[in-house]
Amino acid sequence: MSYAAAVSQYQSASTFGGVIEATPHKLIELLYGGLIDRLAQARGAIGNGETQTKLRAVSSALSIVDHLRLSLDKKAGGAIASNLEMLYDYMARRLIEANASNNAAMIDEVLQLTRELKSGWDAVATS
Repeated sequence: MSYAAAVSQYQSASTFGGVIEATPHKLIELLYGGLIDRLAQARGAIGNGETQTKLRAVSSALSIVDHLRLSLDKKAGGAIASNLEMLYDYMARRLIEANASNNAAMIDEVLQLTRELKSGWDAVATS
């Protein structure tokens, strides 16, 4: 087994173990972190002209945004959940546009929004 394959296998097992033991709050935190990682990958792939890598990263990012949207509890969350749903919809549309036009600035916009959301979510955990 190559070093890269071993590292990949470790990361996969480590992530799976972290998800199994995670609280609902931690799962959202992990989703935000994963989204930031995928957006950074997409951004780098656009800069390097790596179309396949960009497609995989954007597809994965869209999947994470969809999971975040589906995790919203509209009854308990009220207006905040509704606003987040609209924001997630906006982010998904921007990612689709960015993918179609190879627009790194749109990826950066979604990346900034995600960082702000993650920062707010992380602050909730410390309260």
